[in-house]
Formats: sequence, C-alpha cells, structure tokens
Amino acid sequence: MHFMQHRRRIAMDFIVKVLLLLGVFPLYHSTDSVLSTASHRCFCQVTGHLDDCTCDVESIDAFNNKQLFPKLQRLLESDYFRFYKVNLNKPCPFWAEISLCGLKNCAVNPCKPNEVPEGIKSNSFKYSEEANTDLQECERTELLGAVDDSLSEETRQAVLDWNRHDDAEDRFCVIDDEECPDSQYVDLLLNPERFTGYKGPEAWQIWNSIYEENCFKPYTVKRPLNPLSAYRENDGRSFYRWLDGLCVEKRAFFRLVSGLHASINVHLSARYLLDDNWFEKKWGHNITEFQQRFDADLTKGEGPKRLRNLYFLYLIELRALSKVLPFFDRPSFRLYTGQPAEDQKNKELLLELLHVAKSFPLHFDEASLFTGNKEEAAKLKEDFKLTFRNISRIMDCVGCFKCRLWGKLQTQGLGTALKILFSERQIEALPKSKGSLPSFQLTRQEIVALFNAFGRISTSIRELENFRSLLSKVH
Repeated sequence: MHFMQHRRRIAMDFIVKVLLLLGVFPLYHSTDSVLSTASHRCFCQVTGHLDDCTCDVESIDAFNNKQLFPKLQRLLESDYFRFYKVNLNKPCPFWAEISLCGLKNCAVNPCKPNEVPEGIKSNSFKYSEEANTDLQECERTELLGAVDDSLSEETRQAVLDWNRHDDAEDRFCVIDDEECPDSQYVDLLLNPERFTGYKGPEAWQIWNSIYEENCFKPYTVKRPLNPLSAYRENDGRSFYRWLDGLCVEKRAFFRLVSGLHASINVHLSARYLLDDNWFEKKWGHNITEFQQRFDADLTKGEGPKRLRNLYFLYLIELRALSKVLPFFDRPSFRLYTGQPAEDQKNKELLLELLHVAKSFPLHFDEASLFTGNKEEAAKLKEDFKLTFRNISRIMDCVGCFKCRLWGKLQTQGLGTALKILFSERQIEALPKSKGSLPSFQLTRQEIVALFNAFGRISTSIRELENFRSLLSKVH
C-alpha cells in the first residue's frame, strides 16, 4: 500500500511540473492546490527579478553560495576580524529600559586582556602600525604645518579636532568610543548570533520604533506593537501599499531595514536552541520558527517580501565591497595584528575576496539614487544619513546583550557600506604613495563591522538553501 502511494505521489509531482511548464497552473497558486508544500509557501515569491535592480535571486544564490561564502568565512575566522570592540553598557537614549534580559543565552563573554593580540590593542583606532605612523606624520605636516606658526597650541589642537569631526560627519551611524572604559573586546566566534529567547513587548518595541519613526513611513499607516496581531486582525499585505508612493531612495531605505530584520530572523531560526539538558545544548534549524516568520500564509504574504528585501540588502553591501577595493589595495594598508606572515596572508585573502565581489556581473547601480534636483538630492541624502544614525542609536535600547552586540555590529556594518557608496570620489582620489593623508578613512572598528555584517547577510543567503531543502520534505 505504501509503495503504491509513493508511486502516485511521484506521478502527481511529474504531472504538476509538466503543467507548470505548459502554463496551465500559475506559479503562485493557492495553498489549497497540489503545490501547497511548506517550501512553496515560504519561497513562492522569492524568485526572479528584484525590484529597483537589474539582478535576480537565482544569480545571487549561485554567486554567494559557490564563490563568495567559503572565502568570506575563512577571512572572518582570522584574528583581525574576530575581535570587535564594543560598548554594551551605553544607556538607551530614547526611553527608560524596563529590564535587561535575564536569560543565560543573552550573556556576552568579553575577552580577557591576554586573549586579544597586542597588535590589535595597540592600533585599534587606525588601520595598521605603518598607516598609523603615516597618518600622524601627515596630520602634523599637512594640517599643523599649514597653520600660521604664531597660533597657539590650543588652536592647533582645534584644527585636528575639526579634521576628526569631518571624518565623523561622513559616517552613517553612531559608533562607540573605543577609548571609553566601558568598551571591551568581544570574540565574535565565541559569541555567535543565535536564538536567545529574547522576545515579547520589549523586543517588539525596538523594531516598532525603527519602522514607525525611522523609515520615512507616513504616520497614517500604523503597525501594531505586536506584529503577529496584524496577521490575525488585518490583511498584512495592505501594510506595504504605502511603499508604492515613495521615491526610490526612501523605498530603498525601508528595504534595507527590512532586509536586515529578515537576516537576523533567518539566523535565529537556523541557530535555534532545540534541546537544553544537563549534559549538552543542541542548536540547529527550527523549521516551525522559520515558517512563522516567512511563510506566505502565516504572514499574510509579508514573509516572502522580507526575504526579497534580504537579497536587496545583499546587493547593496556587495556593491560597497566592490567599490572599496582601492582602499585596501594600497601598499600601506595591512591587517595588522602583530603577526607579519599571518597578516600578509590575510590581506591577500581579503583582496581575493574583494576581486570576487567586483566580478559579480549584476551589481546594484547606486547612480540611480539621489539624481533629482541638486538641493533636494543633498537634503534627501542628509535625511538618509541622520535617520540611519538614529537607528544605530536605537541598538543601545536592546535588552539582550548578545542581541545588542550583533545589532550594533550589523547596523554599523551597513552604515559603513553606505558611507563607502557615497564616497566614490574620495576613494578614487586615494593617494597611491605613502606619507599622504587620504581623504577617505575607515577605522579598524568600521572594517571589522563591514565584513562581519556582510558575513551575516551571506550566511543568511546560504541558510535559505538549507531551509528550502528542509521544507521540501514537509507536507
């Protein structure tokens, strides 16, 4: 009997595929049809061309999973990229924190002083020992030397402060002061992003504040504090109708935030605490959790849109990596940890990775953004920057320390990617010789955040392939 049922199922699947090819069934059929598998409901709309881009989902999957992902993982395991300095004790600037997550999985274990390479600790602000020396000399000769000798030391210091202020103004996010006593190094490999149990009204308040107040959304369109209630009471698809009336820049901003949210949810579903007993913790893929966040039926059609926004975010960050290659390709730049042979090996791997990123044939064209009236474009770009900075500050309101760590890192990484995309002229004008002050700068903190944030997005794309396979077995 079981054998006959199995044969009928195979025959039915074959018939469905033939009918699809002939166009008899529409691709996005109702969930009551023979196509209504769990995999189909989650991924039915996550195919083909992406809005506001010339790229498609399938090209990104093939490129990321086969060419880029393996190299990126190797790079992120190196000492330079695994240690991230962060202040997890900054108070929330927007509301009084009700409480911090008391769950043990929310904890972050900072590094002990002897666990961080001396080269990283001694050169945390700039990029390398050599580059740091060059920049200090340039600052003295080009900045102080250009000032009248009769000026006081106080005025000279002000000139240096102005230069640092100008550099900070280029940033799209608020970054932690690395010299602050509360800032500590964290080993990202020992504190991985995964499900912590942090949820409920406090967690919803974070994303609610981001979507309601920082995504250029009309105040007439409301999203409930508990997003699940929208699916029970309303048609979730109506929430997205307001996007049609936005300019491409504001629409892109929302899609970046939504893509970041989707990526985080993919990680939580892929590294879920499946079992916790006295002798082991078992982490793995939670199919039910993934479906609750991305299934078309359970989210009233919103889930597949979230996943498409994840691909959009991938394209933006990939484009930034391709644009920043000249910065890292300079002779004076080293991934300095105090281990010369290892540092050179990792720089070669980094450049190889960036050349692979540049080779992608369907990059996002950032020239399509801010192309209107010059004054209006400048105002919109500034609003873009200030709004994203605000989102980076909201990360200090996250009650779970591990969630706060990865939230701060990923928003800073995306902010650094945006800084790169809007600094094309400065990157092209980078000096080729040593001893020249570059107009475009990245601190080590920004570099580590940039690549680890993209590593999270790349991992999410790779995990979607795993979930497709797992869900295809669910009927």
